[in-house]
Amino acid sequence: MPAYFNNTVYYGSVGSPIQAFTIINAKLSTSATAQTSNSFGYPGTTPSVSANGSSNGIVWAVENTSPSVLHAYNASTLNELYNSNQASSGRDQFGPGNKFITPMIVNGKVFVGTPNGVAVFGLLP
Repeated sequence: MPAYFNNTVYYGSVGSPIQAFTIINAKLSTSATAQTSNSFGYPGTTPSVSANGSSNGIVWAVENTSPSVLHAYNASTLNELYNSNQASSGRDQFGPGNKFITPMIVNGKVFVGTPNGVAVFGLLP
């Protein structure tokens, strides 16, 4: 399932990076205009986008591994801004993956469903 933001469609198929395709004259570009540096194994990923209107877009995606990894990418370049494996002592890890996890962004927080609950990401106090 793709995501859309600012005339760009983001798609993460099985075994591939997330790729960005721009829309020009109601047509998708024939090749990706940007892609992530990492790929997503089975079942791929369903990205979500958060933004401040039409600026500061962030593409969020979950990698179905054990432990699962939440990734955040700059929407323009798809350069990684954050992933949940970066914090020391596994602070941001939220357990094993599951198929078809889609991050949901509400009021400055990212919610990720897990097999046993919901992981919530946001700014630390």
